[in-house]
Amino acid sequence: MHIGFDISQTGSSKAGCGYFAHALIKAMIELAPEHRYSLFPSFGDFYFDSMMPILNPYSGREVHYGPRHLTRETARVFWTGAGAEASLGKPEIIHANNFWCPTQLASSRLIYTFYDMSFAVEPAWTTETNRVSCFDGVFRSVMAADWVVAISEASRTQYLSVFPHFPEDRIRVIYPCSRFADSSAVGKRPKALDDVPAGSYWLNVGTIEPRKNQRRLVEAYASYLALGGAPMPLVLAGGKGWLMEDFQKHLVELGVEAHVMMIGYVSDDELIWLYRNCYANLYPSLFEGFGLPVLEGMQFGAATLASNTTSIPEVAGDAAILIAPEDTEGWAQAMLRLAGNRLERDQLSAAALKQAGRFDWKRSAEALLQLYEEALASPKRRMAT
Repeated sequence: MHIGFDISQTGSSKAGCGYFAHALIKAMIELAPEHRYSLFPSFGDFYFDSMMPILNPYSGREVHYGPRHLTRETARVFWTGAGAEASLGKPEIIHANNFWCPTQLASSRLIYTFYDMSFAVEPAWTTETNRVSCFDGVFRSVMAADWVVAISEASRTQYLSVFPHFPEDRIRVIYPCSRFADSSAVGKRPKALDDVPAGSYWLNVGTIEPRKNQRRLVEAYASYLALGGAPMPLVLAGGKGWLMEDFQKHLVELGVEAHVMMIGYVSDDELIWLYRNCYANLYPSLFEGFGLPVLEGMQFGAATLASNTTSIPEVAGDAAILIAPEDTEGWAQAMLRLAGNRLERDQLSAAALKQAGRFDWKRSAEALLQLYEEALASPKRRMAT
């Protein structure tokens, strides 16, 4: 089988979408090295990283790279042109992973990864440019995709609720998994936490942006401290996103700026240490296609408090305390209870390890390879009757 696979978001600054594509292609190459893999450093013009694939980790006897484009404009011209499919060698499968979706494929089976439509649920969670571009890609998938891969049952349900005419039997749930292969890794303490004892801080991982709900989290943390909660610092690990320019001012107004540590983007080794040594991992996100920080924290035994909405209960199972993301006081009370009950915290940690074991990249890659086989055995959707 000749598989064309979008790796455009798997560079050094990858986030959730990039980790999904990165781990799946690595697992497929390992499981099925006999296939021919054409990896696309650029895919469309919505997401563009001119450094791809200079620092790319993929290797294999039948692994090749598609065209590398140095500008967004040259990428756009190539990927929207009528000759793109032929120029790529007419792969039997073309898998889109970055929201952008081609519509001109005549013979290749188009597989489209659908993450979520949070951008359409609440306009305040993102920018107008991102919202329009993401919706354009998802809308194109409804017209052109032969199969859709949803990253959770919640995402699948959302896709079909917005686009009820898409055939239900052509959308398949394939779960992401942790990026970390070694669950015994101890990681590396971030320098910013040199003076913070292990096991004595709250942790939140994710880009600082409205959808991740850090504004309410720090309000809950302020309430927790006011109620007499142990003064463990709150560590926010993640880069600064959009629409949060006044976040530092908000910390000052709440009087918690001295207790909140914003340590920015961290390395994988540092993230492992943070998960393994936090008192608890807090994930109050308002909307998630999957919620990778919940699973990754559980892999390293982090006791978890998380939102009870969208896909997060699928990931957390019975191994976390689930709270409505808008319930600031509920979060404060849950933190207060857990801080005063080490036994419950340790029980959550043990349950987290067990829950994390239910997700495995090998199983996900096997499911995706099977979907490819089914796609090749089926007519292209636009020709189906």
